This record gives sequence, structure tokens and C-alpha cells, in this order.
Amino acid sequence: MGVHENLSLGLVGFGAFGKLVARELGAHFDLVVSDPAYVGAVLEDGRAFATGELEEIAACDVVVLAVPVARMAHLCEKLGPMLRPGTLVLDVGSVKLGPMQVMEEHLPRDVDIVGTHPLFGPQSAQGGVAGRKIALCPLRGARWRVVAAFLRRLGLEVIVTTPEAHDREAATVQGLTHLIAKVLSDLGPLPERMTTASFDLLRDAIAMVKDDPPTVLHAIEAANPYAAGVRDAFFARAEKLRTQFEA
Repeated sequence: MGVHENLSLGLVGFGAFGKLVARELGAHFDLVVSDPAYVGAVLEDGRAFATGELEEIAACDVVVLAVPVARMAHLCEKLGPMLRPGTLVLDVGSVKLGPMQVMEEHLPRDVDIVGTHPLFGPQSAQGGVAGRKIALCPLRGARWRVVAAFLRRLGLEVIVTTPEAHDREAATVQGLTHLIAKVLSDLGPLPERMTTASFDLLRDAIAMVKDDPPTVLHAIEAANPYAAGVRDAFFARAEKLRTQFEA
């Protein structure tokens, strides 16, 4: 993966994260992009990529699905019959159980499937992905080891896990981060002058996620089956503290 100069990669989705995928992988593959929301596929640095329909994506050696979790089922239903035997399919969603069940159901048995979750985003990876973490959930085929080796060459820390273990941890790691960021952002402008070091770190954390599209927050909070329990526990403890202070 990434060693043959003619290895092709089809990218479905050219939103914020799709652009990040193209930015990091464009030099390693012959990349083609499919996204009906864009007439072209051009990055801020001027790099442009070929665009095509789903049939052209399905003909690639590697296919990366960078679409909202809510669109995965419809996409896989359409894409599945077009895929060639031996294709390697990956997703980059922030939830793994549901999307990987969808891929298992709708993608043919003769393609390899690897679920991934880059544990970073366009904001936190502005300076590059080296040193960042990525979760890898092997589902079908043995080429996830090739994927892991390639990602490590990019400087990423690869965490091999299961969809269930991923979603359990992400319910706290992402669920609480985005929840707190959303609440604080909705309170209004945060202080900038008389701040502490700990508050500055909190404000930086909020800045990394506050501009994520609503589909990301919905996936993290609604599509992760463990997120509701984490939210309930968080609010229960917050309410307990509130009542203590008001006594």
C-alpha cells in the first residue's frame, strides 16, 4: 500500500476530513475523488485531484469512505455491487460499531474491509499527522497489517482495537469533549484577557472541535451506542455538585 506508484485510491467525500485525507495521501497514490457537492477537488495549497463517479471509485485498488455516519448505509448499498474482488475498503468515521456492521452487510465478501478512526481532525492536524493517533479495526482480510505498516511510516501511532472497544472509549474521549465544547461555545465568547493556564488549555481544546460540522457531533453523541450512558453519568454528577453548592 503506497509503495507502487500506480496504486489507485478512490476517495468518497471531499468535506473537511476528505480534504485532510487527500492532503496526506495525495502524494502516495493516484487519487480520484467523488463528491456531488463539489465540481472539482482542489486543496488550499492548489493541488487538484481527478474527480469521477462512484463507478470510477469502485475500480480503484483502495477505496476510502469519508462521509457522515448517517450516509454510510446508502453509500455502501450503491457502491457494493460495483466493487472488484480484492479491493481494499476503509472508512474514517468517528463511530465504528454501526458503520462496520453496514460495511459487513453491504460490501461483497471478496473485498477486504478495515475500519479506521483518525483520532485527530483538520484543526489538530494543521501541522501534519506525524505523532497523531489512529484507531484500526480489522474486519475482513489480512491486509490491515499492510495498512498499519503504511500508517506508521506516515508517523502515526496505530492502535489496533475492536469496534466495541473503540466505541466504549470514544464515548468518553470524544463524547464528553464535544459535549463540553458545545455547551461552553453556546454560552458566548470565552474570556481572553484574565485567564489561567488551565483555562487556556480548555479554550484550545474547544477551538479544535467547535467548527466541526453538525454531522460529527450527531455521530459522536447519537450513533455511538455508549454515548448516552456517559452523558447521563456526567450530568448526574454535575447535578449532584450543583445541588451541593446551592444548599
